[in-house]
Amino acid sequence: MQTARPSPSLFRRHIALPTDHGSWVFLLSPLLIGLFAGGRWSAASAWLIGAAFAAFLIRQPVTMLVKAYSGRRSREEAPAALFWIAAYGLIGLAALAGLLANGYGYLLWLAVPAGPVFAWHLWLVSRRAERRQMGVELVGSGVLALAAPAAYWVGAGSAEANGWWLWLLAWLQSAASIVYAYLRLEQRVLTHTPGMAGRVRMGWRALLYCSANVLIVLGLGLAGIVPLALALPFGVQWAECVWGMLRPALGVKPVRIGLRQTIVSALFTLLFILLW
Repeated sequence: MQTARPSPSLFRRHIALPTDHGSWVFLLSPLLIGLFAGGRWSAASAWLIGAAFAAFLIRQPVTMLVKAYSGRRSREEAPAALFWIAAYGLIGLAALAGLLANGYGYLLWLAVPAGPVFAWHLWLVSRRAERRQMGVELVGSGVLALAAPAAYWVGAGSAEANGWWLWLLAWLQSAASIVYAYLRLEQRVLTHTPGMAGRVRMGWRALLYCSANVLIVLGLGLAGIVPLALALPFGVQWAECVWGMLRPALGVKPVRIGLRQTIVSALFTLLFILLW
């Protein structure tokens, strides 16, 4: 007698939650910066947080569904992926209704850039080419940084111009973090520590991003557009970049690299909030 095959569980961690844990900071940092810069928390703030998390989390089950139907994962994972897509979709719709009821329907325009970027990511997934795509990650971090103006406008009560400056600064920081992370991952497979010229040659791009960020913030600060003190959190990121360029991460596990990146980003976020 043939026994019935047990149905696959819908509650699978790798389908419900992002497996690239470092990506959380690219949402949380801009979101927290915008919420605190806005200065006022309300029911609309809670709806925005719900919408932001739903939009962020739905990416994982959609990706897993594409993998299942492109032959990269078992088709048995498709029901779980569909379950979580529906769950996050319902949460997102409820949050959207809350925002519309509070008069923040114009925030929907901020979600428009996410469509083509997400489609680009899924196309790469279907072709087994999504890994180590710095360009997608840089553009994607810009989309996630839109959480900063959204949260700021909810707090301020209107679409003030400062929201766009928060978006730009949050994106600059995220972009520099991504380029620096690629440097550290490239360093970890080295067989020996290169000379000074070799270290600079490997790290010039990350250093360029971090240095440009400091100069941009200084310029905006001297022009009176943003607080001049914001050069400090960007200076912390620049100092970390210089340290990492001069001290290659030979043999260091990716988890340790990611943990240090998270700590630096958390410090940046805290200083930004305090100095805005």
